[in-house]
Amino acid sequence: MNTIELQKVKQRYNIVGNCDGLNRALDVALQVAPTDLSVLIIGESGVGKEIIPRIIHDNSPRRREKYFAINCGSIPEGTIDSELFGHEKGSFTGAIGESEGYFGVANKGTIFLDEVGELPMATQARLLRVLETGEYIRVGGQKIMKTDVRIVAATNVNMRKAISEGRFREDLYYRLNTIPIQMPPLRDRGEDIVLLFRLFAMQMAEKYRLPKITLTDEARAIMLKYKWPGNVRQLKNITEQMSVLSEKREIDAETIHRFIPEDAESTQLATMSASGESHSFESEREILYKILYELRGNVSDLRREMNSLRKQIDASRGNTISGNDAGLPSIISNRNDSIGTEARTQAEVQDAVAEEISEPESLNLEDLGRQMVEKALERNGGNRKKAAKELGISDRTLYRRIKQYGLEK
Repeated sequence: MNTIELQKVKQRYNIVGNCDGLNRALDVALQVAPTDLSVLIIGESGVGKEIIPRIIHDNSPRRREKYFAINCGSIPEGTIDSELFGHEKGSFTGAIGESEGYFGVANKGTIFLDEVGELPMATQARLLRVLETGEYIRVGGQKIMKTDVRIVAATNVNMRKAISEGRFREDLYYRLNTIPIQMPPLRDRGEDIVLLFRLFAMQMAEKYRLPKITLTDEARAIMLKYKWPGNVRQLKNITEQMSVLSEKREIDAETIHRFIPEDAESTQLATMSASGESHSFESEREILYKILYELRGNVSDLRREMNSLRKQIDASRGNTISGNDAGLPSIISNRNDSIGTEARTQAEVQDAVAEEISEPESLNLEDLGRQMVEKALERNGGNRKKAAKELGISDRTLYRRIKQYGLEK
């Protein structure tokens, strides 16, 4: 595609940037648009994958038909089949009527499946059948339905790894990946970072009637060296923060360090102090980890105190029996029931102490774990993949904890 046509597409969809990776992605999208081939868009979160299926649909013979963008990670596992393929009346609790589902409503049109890697395995099998034959069955139904839908999918996960771990069907991957389109991360787009900054700064100035912020040469160099783990979405957020919070309208190196790390190789939004006295945390997760660590130390201290108390009780019991044996044999023989009662009472005291010490540990750790999982799911809109990544655990571990804490919906 020539440069003039490419610039027209960028203007129409408000796309900013001239890097080779972006231009190649747009070129492939326009070439594949007239066909009905399935497209898989691959790229990190926040790179702008959602613009590609819109371009494909608008430049295809289906452009006058319906277009649906569906975030597969935001739909609960128990209802996603109904959302996609529809259901019959009475097929499950709450199904008070029939539903066509997205594949029924979007007949002749285009469906964009964002975060397709989050689909449950059973749903993947249904989707494969639609791709291969155009047929599907509604939830609770028996009649085979037909649909003619163009599918464009996107993912930010390593599909090869997901396949090897048994989380994604290999046959579905190859069916979706007929035409792959790779969206470049922001850190690889060079001067596009500055162009995007200018766009977001101008939008903020116009929207809120603020003086437009600009960059000094030093600040510009810092932005170009930063890795941008959140890609375009992160750049937009930081630009909006600086537009509102910075008193200076010319952003210099000192100002920009308040919003992004000094370390050009860092992918964190905040650094941790090495002094050990004061800390700044990237997220609530770090705070909760610190609380858990300190709580574990407190529990260890309580256990030591419990063991010490047990030794004192045992020593006290031994002294009592020894003293009675030496001077009061008749009393011992006459107080067998009393001593037995005292021994039982002491054992009960030990059990009660042990319970008092072990129960807070169990409750506190479980409550904190539950809060961590709830917060992570809430921040990521229910997306389990992203929540697991934020918590630093595997998808399967997160799924087990969701079941353990009763967080399934």
